[in-house]
Amino acid sequence: MQELVVKTQQRDQMVEITPHVQRVLDQASIDTGMVIVYVPHTTAGVTINENADPDVVHDTLTRLDKMVPWREPFDRHGEGNSASHVKASMMGASVTVLVQSGRLQLGRWQGIWFCEFDGPRTRSVWVSVQ
Repeated sequence: MQELVVKTQQRDQMVEITPHVQRVLDQASIDTGMVIVYVPHTTAGVTINENADPDVVHDTLTRLDKMVPWREPFDRHGEGNSASHVKASMMGASVTVLVQSGRLQLGRWQGIWFCEFDGPRTRSVWVSVQ
C-alpha cells in the first residue's frame, strides 16, 4: 500500500488523482489485477467521474451543496460540519479500478477524483495494488 498526500485549498473541492494512482501502479509492475483507492477520512471521499470537462466538477459540487447545504437547522454535530460528513458518505470512501496491461482500465472520459468537503486540509489517500 502507498499513501498519496492531497492538499486542498477550498472547503469543497475535487482533485483529480488519476495520474498519481497510475504512478503507484507503474511502480508495482503488475500486468493484470486491480487498484483500490481508499480515503481514510470521514469528511472526504473518492469517486470516478468525467475528467475532460471542468464544468462537470463544478456542477457536481454545486448540486451536492444544494442537496446538503453547509448549514441546516438540524445540524446537531458539535463541530458544525455535518454537511461534510453527509457528502463524504454520498461519494464513498473507496473505488476499485481494474488493471490490464499495466494500465488503469478507465473509460475514455473517466478519472479518479479525491473529494474534499471540509477543507482546506492536507489529506491521505491510500492506494493498494492487487
